[in-house]
Amino acid sequence: MKLLRTTTELINWRHGETRSVGFVPTMGNLHEGHISLLEAALKEHPVAVLSIFVNPTQFGPTEDFTRYPRTLDQDLAHVVALMTRHPGREVVVYAPADPAEVYPAGFATVVAVPALSHFLEGAIRPGHFEGVATVVYLLFQLVKPRTAYFGRKDYQQYRVVKRMARDLGLAIHVKGLAIVRSAEGLALSSRNQYLSEAERVDALILVRTLRDMQQRLGGTAANAPAVRAWASEILAHDPRWQYLEVREARHLGEDLPRKGKVVFLGVLKLGAVRLLDNIEGELI
Repeated sequence: MKLLRTTTELINWRHGETRSVGFVPTMGNLHEGHISLLEAALKEHPVAVLSIFVNPTQFGPTEDFTRYPRTLDQDLAHVVALMTRHPGREVVVYAPADPAEVYPAGFATVVAVPALSHFLEGAIRPGHFEGVATVVYLLFQLVKPRTAYFGRKDYQQYRVVKRMARDLGLAIHVKGLAIVRSAEGLALSSRNQYLSEAERVDALILVRTLRDMQQRLGGTAANAPAVRAWASEILAHDPRWQYLEVREARHLGEDLPRKGKVVFLGVLKLGAVRLLDNIEGELI
């Protein structure tokens, strides 16, 4: 494993690397979901780059950037353990020691995907997706991967990045991998560590409700008005919910196709912990 702490080190390494590269961008505090992405990259490429960077531009003014867990030593131990299962492969960890390595003094550019950024998460967290798209674009330009791996738990984020790469003509395959869940069904997230035991049990209502929505839709768009009315009742009577929606899967539009893929998305807030999840389905 190679650890790079400056952008200059990353650029110099990349200039000398001729093998195909898989890329997993993260903010660290790695869990099994992140590790599954890195494992996929190592299976498909001789070398994988894992970035660990808590990106300040995707945090809103009321979100605590300083509170986000920074666990570099623990993260590196996870990487070393994974590499024992992939002999002959290489992992390069880019963990910039200072945000100025990514955003030099005077940085004044924003990458945005307006068509996918102003509703759902974008409505609740204005500017969030601009921060995500900007940092991912910068990292793509530095790492120059053949494939980039994202978990589909942050489904809207995955779609924003995929659209950004397509629209800007980046020769990068943005690959979304399935959500990794606990045995009980809770989507793995760095936020889960802040849940009490009682809240972890309560959190399961999120995935259960999404599954209930999927069942109520029954594979036909004709049932969408009734499903949305049912979801609106839940939102009206339980303030823990921030949204609960069914959308077309590719562009996240409200108009569902007669046939094709859809996604059920929800956000539940338990105390100070905000959990998001989704389930994908198909209309037939």
